[in-house]
Amino acid sequence: MGRRARERRRQQQQERTERGGGGDRAGWAGGYPEIVKENELFEQYYRELGIVPAGEWEAFMAALREPLPATLRITGYRSHAKEILHTLKEKYFKELQDLEVDGQKVEMPQSLSWYPEELAWHTNLSRKILRKSPQLEKFHQFLVSETECGNISRQEAVSMIPPLLLNVNPHHKILDMCAAPGSKTAQLIEMLHADMNVPFPEGFVIANDVDNKRCYLLVHQAKRLNSPCIMVVNHDASSIPNLQIDVDGKKQVLFYDRILCDVPCSGDGTMRKNIDVWKKWTTQNSLQLHGLQLRIATRGVEQLAEGGRMVYSTCSLNPIENEAVIASLLEKSQGALELADVSSELPGLKRMPGITKWKVMLKDGQWFEEWKDVPSNRQTQIRPTMFPIKDEEKLKAMNLERCLRILPHHQNTGGFFVAVLIKKSPMPWNKRQPKVHQKLSQRAGDTEVTAANSNNGSECVTEEPTLAENEESKKMQELQNSDTEQSKKEGVCGPPPSKKMKLFGFKEDPFVFLPEDDPLFLPIEKFYALDPSFPKMNLLTRTQEGKKRQLYMVSKELRNVLLNNSEKMKVINTGIKVWSRNSDGEQFGCAFRLAQEGIYTLYPFIHARIINVCIDDVKILLTEENPFLSKFSSETQEKVKDMAMGSIVLKYDPDPEKPDDLQCPIVLCGWQGKTSLRAFVPKNERLHYLRMMGVEVFKAKRKEEESENKTGEEVQHRLVQAEEGMDVEDKECDLVTKMEAEIGEESSCTPVESNAMEVENKIQDLDQSDKNINNHVNQESKETDIDNAKD
Repeated sequence: MGRRARERRRQQQQERTERGGGGDRAGWAGGYPEIVKENELFEQYYRELGIVPAGEWEAFMAALREPLPATLRITGYRSHAKEILHTLKEKYFKELQDLEVDGQKVEMPQSLSWYPEELAWHTNLSRKILRKSPQLEKFHQFLVSETECGNISRQEAVSMIPPLLLNVNPHHKILDMCAAPGSKTAQLIEMLHADMNVPFPEGFVIANDVDNKRCYLLVHQAKRLNSPCIMVVNHDASSIPNLQIDVDGKKQVLFYDRILCDVPCSGDGTMRKNIDVWKKWTTQNSLQLHGLQLRIATRGVEQLAEGGRMVYSTCSLNPIENEAVIASLLEKSQGALELADVSSELPGLKRMPGITKWKVMLKDGQWFEEWKDVPSNRQTQIRPTMFPIKDEEKLKAMNLERCLRILPHHQNTGGFFVAVLIKKSPMPWNKRQPKVHQKLSQRAGDTEVTAANSNNGSECVTEEPTLAENEESKKMQELQNSDTEQSKKEGVCGPPPSKKMKLFGFKEDPFVFLPEDDPLFLPIEKFYALDPSFPKMNLLTRTQEGKKRQLYMVSKELRNVLLNNSEKMKVINTGIKVWSRNSDGEQFGCAFRLAQEGIYTLYPFIHARIINVCIDDVKILLTEENPFLSKFSSETQEKVKDMAMGSIVLKYDPDPEKPDDLQCPIVLCGWQGKTSLRAFVPKNERLHYLRMMGVEVFKAKRKEEESENKTGEEVQHRLVQAEEGMDVEDKECDLVTKMEAEIGEESSCTPVESNAMEVENKIQDLDQSDKNINNHVNQESKETDIDNAKD
């Protein structure tokens, strides 16, 4: 968006605000003065249920009418998380002290007391207010840039609770059943990588979502964390298929150690940010969703390993979507499940216990206390599982009070519900652990995994496919107009032809692992002197024919899942990019250059072409596009003197004797030319490292004087030229980011301050001193544009 267009939009927004009568105060309230935050049915319903303690109703309603504070979470597994926290506290937060905007004092951001290590913060600043002053705008740009890098996630506070209660360890196999847009998935990935010295944790995350388009937002969120242990799949969570893995040469059904079941819900806990809920809320929403929520939760516990933990959560306050689902699940589990007592976990989090008594109300205000009271013409809307258990002994044994309900007015958050379930034994309709047996299929060597399950909780111990899987197969058959009538009659359908998968969304390229004797790998192994322990079997490409342009890597556990379930799963994305082909790279000794995305995964296995640099060298690499070798320290010049041209690793190790310098290690991908040395690092990542080193990179927005300032126009022209020369992959990332539900921000492309102009221009300008390197790198970016778009 151009400067004039931004100014025009800003003026239009200001006019709308003034017409709405909110004035500047509307900016603090989020800019919705025309919405009436009243709903009589909502108040009648929750007053009657009594989920709010006596004497707190007015505070509860007042909190719902206030805008939701913005919250951010620092990526916990990164080695520089402490540096980011230090920068926030010592630089940006200090600049906000005693700051006033339009006569109102800016509130200082506060850490969430219950989130570990001060890695989560909240602030009452809205996006509109963030743009009201240079100090706030600087803070805003910092948040946007660090979010795009993956160093910060902007996530609602209550949304951070479920992953924390899963108690994830790096060896856990995790399923996220309804994962998009991916903020909770990102937390799970961070927990797998708690030890940054282990490049390949034993565990993995399979993140699923039923919406094909939202899966790509999920991919974008996950890829910011650069993990080889994440796979994104596209299935209906209520019928997600059983997967199989190879264990010591035998096929076994995959059971998950941890499952996150954050189901679709009515969302009345999100009224503070989704104000449309005020006028659209009725009890009908909960009644319609209850069945789906119960089916998803049931499918989750079926796939949970014994001793495993599943967290069920909603952003709704309604017991029909919460306690009713949990009670029904516990009842039909017949003791196989129990609610975990998590009262001692997350100290500092204010919570309300689950309730044991509730009623069902229709949207016309009619109440029902028992199923027997429901007239026959209403029994399609209201189901028996929506009512509380009448058997007092059974009800007491369920311990529903162990559920958590978060009320908005207690800690200035949204509303939320969480229940933590432990699986003690197989579900009663699957008393024997599912066994894998093989069936002959149309192609030799293909096998099909089936397991004993049932949809209604009845006793069933025969080894047959789950009803949920049968339902999904039938849907796929109908959509693809399959002519396999016999399979329809049996209710068991083989995997659909891949050529027809496009009916469910975009057709994905295959995931093809490199064979052991692939000649492509030998030059790479020699050029980078890879360690013998390097897991080359985990390398894959996205093409079966033609030249391989990108090499990706997954963990051995995900490789196992991919190889044994390629016909059962619709995989949207997996793997981390570790090498990219240079169009003329053979002349440099290796056709593939290192990719920054996967350098932290690869680095422990590389023993050649590593250059240790000092902090001044890092600043030069990040501020100049293609600096001459003469600009670097004498130590660096000596190290590269006898090194051949090509891709290199640039490593910075902090010096404990210089505490004022950056105290976290940095690994960068670079390229050594004949007379120059450069870093291949995305723009936002460059800005991140420069901020950590104390270099000012803020780009301030000019107001009225911008149109009259000739110098400003010249700088704007240079930035537009640089934007046109930006890497294709960076442009694509910016577009996806604008779509992203949780970020929803746009990058500014406006003139810089005089004290930061030199740094920003150095980052953007393209030096012509090493045209050969630039040309083949730019050509590579163009060639791989199609591949990257699918990532």
